[in-house]
Amino acid sequence: MDDDIRPGRLLVATPMLEDPNFRRSVVLVVDHGPEDGTVGVVLNRPTEVRVGRILPPWAELAGGGEDVVFQGGPVALDSALALAHVPGTGEPLGWRPLEGIPAVARVGLVDLDSPPALLADSAAQFRVFAGYAGWGRDQLKSEIAEDAWLVVSGQTADVFSAEPAELWRRVLHRQGGELAFLATFPDDPTLN
Repeated sequence: MDDDIRPGRLLVATPMLEDPNFRRSVVLVVDHGPEDGTVGVVLNRPTEVRVGRILPPWAELAGGGEDVVFQGGPVALDSALALAHVPGTGEPLGWRPLEGIPAVARVGLVDLDSPPALLADSAAQFRVFAGYAGWGRDQLKSEIAEDAWLVVSGQTADVFSAEPAELWRRVLHRQGGELAFLATFPDDPTLN
């Protein structure tokens, strides 16, 4: 399963992963290379910090119910990374599509140093992450072998979920079979 790690895939924490940074997390892989390791963002950790507070020029594009910053992972929490969904076929300046699976082919990384106006007419969805999750060479492969992570297909709706608290269960449930059964795993199995 680990040989299918690529941008656009999801890393879903198994119930055995108790690290508080990743407990019941869903991570979107945004970059992966055999020599450089893997970079992703946690999709289901919204904060209470508004985008306008840390990136005022991008607040309008973040708009609506998606105007909070998400904690993308435990690495570099003082930096920001953004993703946008750009329907159609064009590639606006300041946006680079993820080079991965077709289901999220129109999701890409946003250059936050570019003017937001470059994406204003193109981006259907936009989300900002503080920090990221990162694994060195072979580190993620080792964690997958230890049953800490499942590698599954992602969907654009996962990246911009309006209900991030339910994302872990929803992603597992749609896998079917034994993985769907994991979605019913209690938060605290000792209370069973």
